[in-house]
Amino acid sequence: MTSTMAYGVQIAGVGSAVPSKVLTNADFEKMVDTSDEWIVQRSGIHQRRICDPETESEYTLARDALKRALDDAGIDVGELDLVIHASTTSGFLCPPSAARIAAGVGPTNAGTFDLIAACSGLVYGMNIADTLIRSGRYRNIAVIGCDALSTITDYEDRTLSILFGDAGGAMILTRDDDSERGCIYQTMEGDCSRWDLLYLPTREQDVVEWDKDNPIKIGKLRMRGQEVFKFAVTKFRDVIQEALKQTGLSQEDISQFVCHQSNARIINAAKQKLGLPDEKVHINIQNFGNSSAGSIGVVFDELWQAGKINRGDYVVFVAFGGGLTWASSVWKI
Repeated sequence: MTSTMAYGVQIAGVGSAVPSKVLTNADFEKMVDTSDEWIVQRSGIHQRRICDPETESEYTLARDALKRALDDAGIDVGELDLVIHASTTSGFLCPPSAARIAAGVGPTNAGTFDLIAACSGLVYGMNIADTLIRSGRYRNIAVIGCDALSTITDYEDRTLSILFGDAGGAMILTRDDDSERGCIYQTMEGDCSRWDLLYLPTREQDVVEWDKDNPIKIGKLRMRGQEVFKFAVTKFRDVIQEALKQTGLSQEDISQFVCHQSNARIINAAKQKLGLPDEKVHINIQNFGNSSAGSIGVVFDELWQAGKINRGDYVVFVAFGGGLTWASSVWKI
């Protein structure tokens, strides 16, 4: 979907938050039958951040990321019209966790809702917010992507537990009179027939047939790793190629490809297939692991604070995850 509306959208501020606790590969060597070499070879991860359950949570990460994004934008929480919170691990089913997060920053009458699109969550939220602002009905929208995957990870399972970390990122999107600024192309798609390749059953009867012998605890993430890997490598390449084709932009026109940090092997394989230079694909999974909806926000915040993204730049956001979902968003910053 390309943009044809009257208003533009500006990313006015960015913020992120990660827990204080570091879980290293050396720590995993003491927990399960694994090694630093095995983990790095298969994922590129050296360490990840996980919440201290006594003091940190998905809520505190999302709240802190939102506050930092508001401070960066120079906007008070009371000026927000809407808060969109993307997470698979939020603490409440009712009310929306977005309401609690916004209230944790300060008084506001903003509308709030949560969305679940797994690792694609933040990009889904950005696309929705951009469309709402362009319609003229909203002026300032906060979009948060945050997950505390440590709360749904079985640390007795050596295959999945090594992958995940906790993190949150937030963006403040505001109306701009320049209609060419903001999202110029977006997709939100999925292959629903393969929903069970990455899922979290909460009851024994929800466990799918192929997964019956899986020893992972109920209420913890399960994944068919090889199938998800193949999907992600192919989809990564196809989504970027289609975005460039539909916008008429070349790789040379793009300042940064901001990618979900699923696995370093997936990102590097797609980079190689597309011929993308290292300096245009920021990778930080080695420090934070896969933080699902939080990863795009942390990557973008690091680039933003380092001055590697500037006004007028073209940036491509790409994410994919459970559902199976995927999303792209091409922005003129």
